Amino acid sequence: MVNLKNEIKKGLYLVPTPIGNLGDITFRAVEILKKSDFVLCEDTRVSKNLFKKFDIKTRLISNHKFNEVKNLSKIIDFLKNDKIISLISDAGTPGISDPGSILINECLKENINITPLPGPSAVTTAMSVCGFSEKYFFYGFFPEKEKIIKDNLSLLSELNYSLVFFVSPKKINKSIPYIKKYFSDRKILICREISKIYEEYLRCDINDLPLFNKELKGELTVVISEKKITKKISHILSESDKTNIKIMINKLSTKEITNLISKNSNVSKKEIYNYCLKLKNEN
Repeated sequence: MVNLKNEIKKGLYLVPTPIGNLGDITFRAVEILKKSDFVLCEDTRVSKNLFKKFDIKTRLISNHKFNEVKNLSKIIDFLKNDKIISLISDAGTPGISDPGSILINECLKENINITPLPGPSAVTTAMSVCGFSEKYFFYGFFPEKEKIIKDNLSLLSELNYSLVFFVSPKKINKSIPYIKKYFSDRKILICREISKIYEEYLRCDINDLPLFNKELKGELTVVISEKKITKKISHILSESDKTNIKIMINKLSTKEITNLISKNSNVSKKEIYNYCLKLKNEN
C-alpha cells in the first residue's frame, strides 16, 4: 500500500472509481479517499458498496447534477478552510460526462489546488481494444434532438478520427439509423458491461449493423472507425514530379525515389517506379 502521509496536499482530488470490476481501483485512490475529510459522490448507495469493499470510513456527501450548484458555496468554503475533499462519480473519471465541471471551474477561479488521479475510463478502455485509428474524438453521450443530431453528426462524419460515444441501452436502437446514415462504410465496436461479468464487445461493419431485438443492459461505449479516404490514382506524372525524379535519379535508389514521390503525389507507385527505370536505362 502506498504511504501518502507526508505527500497529500490540501485541496480537491478528482478520484476515478471502477467502471465495473472493483479490483480496478488503484492503491493511491483508496488512500486518498481514506485521508479525505469528505467525499463528494453522485449516489451514496453506489459509493457505499465501494467504501465497504475497501474499508473507507470517510463521510459521503451527495453531489449530483441536480444539487451541485446548491452545494457549491459550502464545498468551496470547506476547501478554503484547508479541508481535503475528493470528488468521485458512480463509475469512471469524474468530470467526463459526469458532474464535476462546475466545482472544478470554481476551484480554478479561487486558486484552490486540484489534483487529478489517473484511473478507470470507459473511453480509453474502449479505444485500447477497438483496432481503429489511435487518434480519436470523444463526443460524450449520443445526441438526442433531431437538429443537434443532424448538425453534429454531419460535422463529425468529416473528421478522419475514431469517434467515441456513450449510448444508453434504451436508446441504442433509436441511434442506429443515424449511425448508419452518417457513418456508412465504416466499422463499429459496441462495448457493453466493460470489466463486468457479462462483458461483451460487438464488432461489425456499420452497413451490416442490425437493430437489437432485446434491450441491452449497462451503459454502452460505442467506437466508430476513422473515415475512409480513397486516394485518387493518376497514371500521369506531372512535369514537376518528373523534374524532381531527374534530380534524384543518380543520388537515390529507385525504391527510395518511388516512396518519396508517392507521399506527395496521387500517381501510383508503379507509374513512378517505371519512370525511374526508364531514366536509368536511358543513362
